[in-house]
Amino acid sequence: MSEWLNQAITQAHGVSDWLSPKRDQALAALADIRWPTRKTEAWKYTSLRPVEKFSKTAPAAFNTSQELAQIEGFECLDLVFENGQFVTDLNKLALPQGLTIQLASQANEATQAAILAKFSSIKPERHVFGLLNDALTQDVLVIEVADNANIVPALRLTSVLGLAAQAHTRVFVVLGEHAKLTISEHYVGNEESLNTGFVEYEIGADARLEHYRFALQTGKAVSLGGSHFQLGERADLNSTLVGFGSDLSRVDVDMVHAGENAYAKMNAFYLLDGKELFDLHATVEHAVPNGTTLENVRIIAADQSKAVFNGRIHIHRDAQKTLAELNNRNLLMSNKAEINTKPELEIYADDVRCAHGATVAEIDKKALYYMQSRGISRSKAQELLNFGFINELIDQMPSQALAEWLRPQMREKFAQMEVK
Repeated sequence: MSEWLNQAITQAHGVSDWLSPKRDQALAALADIRWPTRKTEAWKYTSLRPVEKFSKTAPAAFNTSQELAQIEGFECLDLVFENGQFVTDLNKLALPQGLTIQLASQANEATQAAILAKFSSIKPERHVFGLLNDALTQDVLVIEVADNANIVPALRLTSVLGLAAQAHTRVFVVLGEHAKLTISEHYVGNEESLNTGFVEYEIGADARLEHYRFALQTGKAVSLGGSHFQLGERADLNSTLVGFGSDLSRVDVDMVHAGENAYAKMNAFYLLDGKELFDLHATVEHAVPNGTTLENVRIIAADQSKAVFNGRIHIHRDAQKTLAELNNRNLLMSNKAEINTKPELEIYADDVRCAHGATVAEIDKKALYYMQSRGISRSKAQELLNFGFINELIDQMPSQALAEWLRPQMREKFAQMEVK
């Protein structure tokens, strides 16, 4: 472990507050877990050297105004973390009926006890940096949607990190029965920093969640976080994950079908250049019958970048009548780029429909040549081919406003990527 991590854990031992019972459990679990190495299966292709080298100094001041620019057509309430500190004044937010947002530290004892009972109940204990977040987080932002409430506008959770900052943010979201909510997680910053951002979602019966996670930290940023979902009966989850690479970016996603007839769809795509790394580990647990999961992941890797994807779907013995599909398509733009993909199906029920597959290919040189022969520049032709590879998933985003906001960023990213 790095020096800063040892110091952080030592400091966490001395903290006494309403989170202490969970913090103590996490610290005890961390003491029994070996620091991940390349021999650890879940970290086989991802080096933790950027974490080990991170040194905490006083974070530099920065201005978040550009990061929080309004997205045209996307009506939202902003909830902002700066260097790990929640800075939004909740008293100034005009919350729609049926929506409650509060910091757990400011809640009464009964509410804190209820939050403590659910804290880290959806995120699995196997996530090392999830346990680290349990130990180091200072507060929990709790978002609750009442039964039958259809919340408009959307919520935009933004975590902005400056130079030398570290952040360990934690959010817990509860959707009541028949509730509807759109939430977008944004993680931004390209300075040297370290972030563990975890969000847990409890989706009630017949509730609908439209979810986005934009893991857009680049450069020297170290980002290790996750989004974790528990679906009740007939719950509906539509999730989109977009990732850019950095020195180390990793996202863990867990979806648990805890109620029958739940539906989960996840589209993910990430674009890597230079020596960037992005690692996505997604696990789906079908614990009850009649569940549906559709998962599509696409990756474009250029230059000397490295992409990792591990997608696991686990069909439990009682999860009959399950429909689960996992598809991963990858595009290599350089003979020095690396993509490691591992789609998994683990099935113990006998009445299911399941499929999984992965492909890795290079950009079509003939198509590139053909477009150039028609007067299209190499860079523009490359951009068009790349867009053709991922545009299907962008088109499937439920929010067209977010899709239109994302496309120029894709073009800017593609402009930096060259076929080599």
